[in-house]
Amino acid sequence: MSQTDPFSFADLSPDLLLDALDSVGIRAESGLLALNSYENRVYQFMAEDGARYVTKFYRPQRWSDAQIAEEHQFTLELAEQEVPVAAPIMLGGETLHHYQGYRFALFPSLGGRQFEVDNLDQLEGVGRFLGRVHRAGQKQVFTARPTIGVEEYLHQPRKLLENADFIPDHLKTAFFADLDTLIREIEGHWHTQWQPIRLHGDCHPGNILWRDGPLFVDLDDARNGPAIQDLWMLLSGERHEQIVQLDTLLEAYSEFADFDQQQLKLIEPLRGLRMVHYMAWLAKRWDDPAFPQAFPWFADAKYWEGQVLAFKEQLAALNEPPLQLMPQW
Repeated sequence: MSQTDPFSFADLSPDLLLDALDSVGIRAESGLLALNSYENRVYQFMAEDGARYVTKFYRPQRWSDAQIAEEHQFTLELAEQEVPVAAPIMLGGETLHHYQGYRFALFPSLGGRQFEVDNLDQLEGVGRFLGRVHRAGQKQVFTARPTIGVEEYLHQPRKLLENADFIPDHLKTAFFADLDTLIREIEGHWHTQWQPIRLHGDCHPGNILWRDGPLFVDLDDARNGPAIQDLWMLLSGERHEQIVQLDTLLEAYSEFADFDQQQLKLIEPLRGLRMVHYMAWLAKRWDDPAFPQAFPWFADAKYWEGQVLAFKEQLAALNEPPLQLMPQW
């Protein structure tokens, strides 16, 4: 496989991790338990004072210091407004710290149960707090972080996939023909007549814990975009089930923020953007040893055969009528 990202976390040894924490006055009493994260390296531990922490070591070459600072500022702003979110801890007047070429932050260790996406009571609670997240997000936009769009999510991934050698030769013609058709179709459905706001950006069920209410974690993908970006990944099941879920979300959401119903037309385009971007993300990170171990199927021809079929299914979804709210809306 061709190398697409020369960076490796190989130098991030246990000793370096402990020394980095010590540099900001935090001494780990327990071992460092690696948590489920691939883009960054995230560890849970107990400090000498008995407090439990999570530390995140950011992948170099991805975000700039200014972009990470915007993520932290937004998260702290949400916490100040009593939105349940895992916010970085301020140490020495800073939330972002540097040690031997790595950047890291500390967070309180906050446990919780898995969010039940099919539980309408929990979904209502998530909708209510997402309304509060977006009310804060509307006050200004990120200036360093990007805005969701077709260049980052379609054209750049398409170029990366073309220049890599993951796709089997016998599938390349069909794969790129169908991918190009999908890109054209998404562009035909994509519109930018929406007010960009600061978003969580990756608000899927795995980034929500439940502790007598929702707890939003991991704003690493925070960026500007349409409000629907933080809502559509919470919909699942058959169309009629998704309509009920959408109504539940938006009835609670509207207690704190207005929602433009025209954004419902962006659900399937956004799903297509995520599909293409995800393939390129895996390709770009493949030289990180954690990725072949976690996603072995990515190097299998069957995966790429399945993607050709997925393109066709997404093309069909794009040409179906968009989800609509129930009549009371």
